[in-house]
Amino acid sequence: MYKIAFYSPLKPATHPVPSGDRLMARLLMNCLSRMGHQVDTASTLRAFLRDADNESDKIQLQEQAQSEVHRLSEIWKQEGAPDVWFCYHPYFKSPDLIGPELCQTFNVAYVTAEAAHSPRRSKGIWADTQAYVLSSLERAAVNICFTQRDRLGLEAASSRVRLASMRPFIDASDFTRQTPAAEPGHLVTVAMMRAGDKFDSYARLAAALESLLHLPWTLSIVGDGNLQQAVRELFNAIPDERITWHGLLGRTDIAALFARSSLYVWPGCGEAYGLAYLEAQAAALPVVAFKTAGVPEVIDEGVSGFLTPAGDDQAYAAAIEQLLSDEKLRLTMADSAAAYVQREHTEELASVSLNDILQHTVGNLS
Repeated sequence: MYKIAFYSPLKPATHPVPSGDRLMARLLMNCLSRMGHQVDTASTLRAFLRDADNESDKIQLQEQAQSEVHRLSEIWKQEGAPDVWFCYHPYFKSPDLIGPELCQTFNVAYVTAEAAHSPRRSKGIWADTQAYVLSSLERAAVNICFTQRDRLGLEAASSRVRLASMRPFIDASDFTRQTPAAEPGHLVTVAMMRAGDKFDSYARLAAALESLLHLPWTLSIVGDGNLQQAVRELFNAIPDERITWHGLLGRTDIAALFARSSLYVWPGCGEAYGLAYLEAQAAALPVVAFKTAGVPEVIDEGVSGFLTPAGDDQAYAAAIEQLLSDEKLRLTMADSAAAYVQREHTEELASVSLNDILQHTVGNLS
């Protein structure tokens, strides 16, 4: 088994703000530990560049990264280097400025998961950081992709990247131990309230639900963020009694809420894939989402939920209406959703896949 130094530059696993990135970092560490590897957090330095034109931020981050390189170098000289540096989710705004240098110096295998490459960032203000990330990926022992979209993007970027694939996954236990007791017409969604794709998804959801006021539904919204007031205003045309704003909830409370709900609704604009979709399906909730980005990777289309054309509010509303109006279909999809997650997307299955990838790549370098 391997001694693994784990690093997630975008958001450390110990970060106080919940998100899909933080959750996946924790899940990956759990998978590696489950298979007997020694996993330690290498660094908690957050390498996030919000603005490529801010030279002072870039210089400060590079200095902090070099300080971490020096700190870890001294530790590794005394205690021995790890076998693997495992970097989760490096991309042009969040490069790994620590691992590649250390791996080259100490002859350590470099491994990434969910690395991303955006062709439109290869020119312009992000070109330098994008090129740096791609160079790191080319030197990696393996780059693990969770979606076909990411894999195709890396393949197109360079013929020198070594790739492996595994499915997105969750720890389903909190969501399967609850007995479903769906309240008729109870819709639910879970998402942070921030600018960009999240806000756009809230806008699309509000627009769709405005056209469904003739049906007897209610909506539970779980989430918080700096655009909370703006998100609430998107739903001004919907009567207050239709919506419950829960704010942030822990996993067990979300699982209990899912057990009382009948349908998970979240368009998913620009979603890498969306772990909440898997959590909802594990709790026997059919999903209605846009067919966009990485969302199709975590929904069995037409079986565990409906995927509608991105940006088409009418089609999205029609899919919700179909499941609100046909309880037999909803129950069939609910059973299929729970079975789908257990068959394809559990932490147990992911642990084996991840271990196999490491054995066949890192193992061959030994």
